[in-house]
Amino acid sequence: MAKKSDIGTILLDKGVLKRDQLDMARRRAGRQKISLARAITDLNLASEEETYRAVAEVHGLEFVQPEKLTVDKSVLDLVPIKLVLHYKFVPIRFEGGVLTLAFCEPPALSEMGNLRLLIGFRVRPALAAPRSIHAFIKRNYGLGAETIQHLRKEEEFSDLSQEITFDVETSEEPGELDSSISRFVNQILVEALRLEATDIHIEPYVARIRLRYRIDGVLQDVPVPPGLRQLYPAIISRLKVMAGLNITEKRVPHDGRISMKTGTEEYDLRVSIIPTTFGEGVCLRILGRESMFLDLEQLGMEKEQQEVVEELTQLPQGMVLLTGPTGSGKTTTLYALLAHANDEGRKIVTIENPVEYKLEGVSQIQIRPEVGLDFSNCLRSVLRHDPDVILIGEIRDQETAEIAIRSAQTGHLVFSTLHTNDSVSAVTRLLEMKVEPFLIGSSLVCSIAQRLARRVCRHCMVEDTAIPDPVREEMAASLNLKAEEVRAWKGRGCVECNDKGDRGRVALYEFFILDEEIMDALSPGVKTGELRNLAKKQGWRSLREQGWFKVQNGIISVEENQRLTRSLKLRK
Repeated sequence: MAKKSDIGTILLDKGVLKRDQLDMARRRAGRQKISLARAITDLNLASEEETYRAVAEVHGLEFVQPEKLTVDKSVLDLVPIKLVLHYKFVPIRFEGGVLTLAFCEPPALSEMGNLRLLIGFRVRPALAAPRSIHAFIKRNYGLGAETIQHLRKEEEFSDLSQEITFDVETSEEPGELDSSISRFVNQILVEALRLEATDIHIEPYVARIRLRYRIDGVLQDVPVPPGLRQLYPAIISRLKVMAGLNITEKRVPHDGRISMKTGTEEYDLRVSIIPTTFGEGVCLRILGRESMFLDLEQLGMEKEQQEVVEELTQLPQGMVLLTGPTGSGKTTTLYALLAHANDEGRKIVTIENPVEYKLEGVSQIQIRPEVGLDFSNCLRSVLRHDPDVILIGEIRDQETAEIAIRSAQTGHLVFSTLHTNDSVSAVTRLLEMKVEPFLIGSSLVCSIAQRLARRVCRHCMVEDTAIPDPVREEMAASLNLKAEEVRAWKGRGCVECNDKGDRGRVALYEFFILDEEIMDALSPGVKTGELRNLAKKQGWRSLREQGWFKVQNGIISVEENQRLTRSLKLRK
């Protein structure tokens, strides 16, 4: 079919791209020898839907969204899975002896001829965004469907209860079966990276295996092909081999680590395996070595918060605490603070459990309680090592708290974490540990609470016009606006965000800075509410109030702020 135009021109005419953005995409396409459409989406200059609608218009093809279609199984069965995955298309209709196939790239005439011979029907091409094709394949065939189908045909699986073992003495796989298991495990990992998951959960049940990814803080089910339950022991064995664990021991929990590389990026997997009723359950925490290290500007702090943090990292002594639940991003923030504090004139030592990321120019210590190297013992030794900045992974007991506080009084800048609900509760938590009030007042400079909130997808965001009146009034009071000036956004759901309406996360921060009035109020029986009221006089804002700023600016939704800060609402 004759081209109607160029996709760059179409996107320019529609106002999707600007001239300088198009020029940048064309340079990238030429340099990397990829299509212009791929360059535009890689640079996140336009959504895949907008880009591939333009591609379809150029080639005179129908644009479809297969992830929104319900295709009968009889249509899916017309095409072997191997062809679907090789040619990257999906069957969506079969009418009048013609099979409509949705491709993610316009097919060549030679490909169409080959497909007609292989399938045995006349074929009509259509175009869809690559994410749509991927979502359709995963939903209708399951992740790794071809690999599982191949494995089930292997003669070695005639006895499905037989243990599958691997040769760990060599990197070469000993047979085709082991190679296929390895390929399936790799597919699980690659898909998790593509979806920017932070955790992978694999759970065995009586007749099925459940695979879930934690994406933007929420677990999401991943479809898997039938027959995976029978292959599960081999998958567990493969993961244990990769983590250097004992594949024959199934009665006790295992913890290990896997170093992986994909393309130019390296990442680590923290492996946890526990024995359950129906087999061993697996949790893999993905630790990206590159994506972990953020500048202060990338953390999502408000301007005045960032200015405070920059001052904190340059203090000669004192203690800064980060609080929040597991998975709230405390480690990421701590490492950003250390990076800002790191210069040639300072020695930085960290005490962690475990050491999740390697920091250049920083001495990092892994605690080992089994040999008596706990936080308190390690901290005593570190103080004799002439450090300027000390990071303590977590303050868990009175002994560690007192040593950390005394370190902050004697010329050291100390960063650490506590598990409390908000920033003010860090003080009362230390008091509960029997730390003397005067020690807290003379050492603790700032306590920072944080949460990770899901961002509204910028590709499908629309204004939320149904803000409940009580919420509107609360936002107006927090933001010092009139009720009619309050605005909010939400995501409709699109292929870019997997129909969730949210994509990516941003941190909410709550700062509690101790001033003289607060220090004077510290006593063993002081109430958190009393400290909070004193903090409000110096401009303290709760996490909920900080969240309303991000709602007003279209970064997070009303529902997300309420979800994260609901427990704090009654404390206002």
